[in-house]
Amino acid sequence: MTDTTLTPTDRVATIAAAPPEKPGFNWGRALAWTFMVLMIIVTLFPFYWMLRTALSSNSALYAGSNSLLPVKPSLGGFERVFGLQTGQAAVDAGGAGQSISFWRYLLNSTVVATLITVGQVFFSAMAAYAFARLRWRHREKVFGVFLIGLMIPAIFTLLPNFVLIKQLGLVDTLLGIALPSMLMTPFAVFFLRQFFLGISREVEEAALVDGASKVRVFFQLVIPMSTAPIATLSILTYIAAWNDYFWPLMVSYTDASRVLTVGLGVFKSQTPQTGPDWAGLMAATLVAALPMLLLFGAFAKRIVNSIGFSGIK
Repeated sequence: MTDTTLTPTDRVATIAAAPPEKPGFNWGRALAWTFMVLMIIVTLFPFYWMLRTALSSNSALYAGSNSLLPVKPSLGGFERVFGLQTGQAAVDAGGAGQSISFWRYLLNSTVVATLITVGQVFFSAMAAYAFARLRWRHREKVFGVFLIGLMIPAIFTLLPNFVLIKQLGLVDTLLGIALPSMLMTPFAVFFLRQFFLGISREVEEAALVDGASKVRVFFQLVIPMSTAPIATLSILTYIAAWNDYFWPLMVSYTDASRVLTVGLGVFKSQTPQTGPDWAGLMAATLVAALPMLLLFGAFAKRIVNSIGFSGIK
């Protein structure tokens, strides 16, 4: 009788010589990718339509409303926004003929968003460190009460803030717009506290043993170790401050303090009798949104990773 027992070497050779099995078609993965592509198209289509309208001739928009491409391509909308078009040329193109202080509004938005971001992140970081590391009576209870602020709609605070800003004489000023949001917020404190709790206590205790004070530990040890969540919070705060509309509308009355979002409303209010200047309005909206889109696109991965690392679900 012939011995047909295969040695381990023969088994390996047989397996290596066998043709690899072709994986079957994964319908679940295909459906998932199809859904993701559709969601991306649905999300990006409004921005494409905004660009298409901005590059169209205002007088030809209604005639070519079904076209997916710009109708009679023109840069007139951007020229009206930047003040590069004369009043009569703007009227002939379907605009209002009145220029807006676009660069002034852009500067005001930059100043206000910067003040809010710097102040809010700084004060929120100090409060978060106090809740995470300092030991004081009823700390957890105070933090719980502090988090209740997350459940209070922002619209409830508009009137008290306006009365306070008016009494301080800061109406129609950039500081008056930025001041109510420059201090700590419940979300910012919670966000940074979650990260501070993950920092090793041994590192801080070693610095304290070497003679460093709590203030020095915070600024020279904790802050440098927390650059990722602080950068993420700064980006989110800057975007929110840049897009804010209702509060700046309540406080600002002249071009000296109007931000870009309010300036878009002014641009829309200058509607000629022939109809809205859709090309100019979409051009202004696109220019206003483009910096934030680029900022979020550049740091999207860091924002998602930092939020997940901080324990926010």
